Order: sequence, then structure tokens, then C-alpha cells
Amino acid sequence: MPQTCPFCSPASVVASTPTALVLHDGFPLTHGHTLVVPRRHVASLFELSAEEQAELWQLVTQVRSALVEQLHPDGFTVGVNDGEAAGQTVPHAHIHVIPRYVGDVADPRGGIRWVLPEKAAYREASS
Repeated sequence: MPQTCPFCSPASVVASTPTALVLHDGFPLTHGHTLVVPRRHVASLFELSAEEQAELWQLVTQVRSALVEQLHPDGFTVGVNDGEAAGQTVPHAHIHVIPRYVGDVADPRGGIRWVLPEKAAYREASS
């Protein structure tokens, strides 16, 4: 595990299990933006075993439920950037749980499609 990995030795941990950590995102997109990070240092979620992946997704569900109770968001964006070309900036696998609120963007339609802006408004293009 690299000594410079912010997920291997985080400054603060919200919650933990034997296989994962829950962290506040250091550069949150919205209030409550949270990360679920495996303890094992791998670059991609797909390097984890099926059991490890299942445990992470169970934790994502628990984090989402806690955020619903605490913050009452209107929705969620849950996602993974897998590889540098996909926008992954920390080469330690992690899952973003991002609470969404009505009005946090002018038009949320297309959601994650906005990673490729020219393809995001696909509904309008096909009309």
C-alpha cells in the first residue's frame, strides 16, 4: 500500500467494518458526499473478490440509509470512477455516495451521462 494513499491512512473515519471504511469526501460535490473504501489497497473494485464487492455494496446501502435519515436528500448519485481515463484521481478503489437535492444543478436529467457533456442530452437529440 502506497504511503501517500489518502484512503490507506485517512485523517478521519466515519464508520468501519473489517473490510471497508466510510469517509467524508475531501472535496464534496454536495452536503453529505461520502466514500465507501475497501481496506485492501487495490486500484479497481474489480480486483476485489465477489465477497468483498458484496460487502462494499451492503455498506453503500447502509450509508445511503443513514444519509436519508440525517439529510433527507431528494435522490442520490452512486458511482465509481474505474481508471484514470474514467476520472479516477486516487488509485485506491472507492464508491461515491452523493446525496442530490432539487436545484443542486439546473437540469439533472442525464445524471452520470454528463461525464461526456456532448452525449448527455440524448433525449433531446433523439426527439
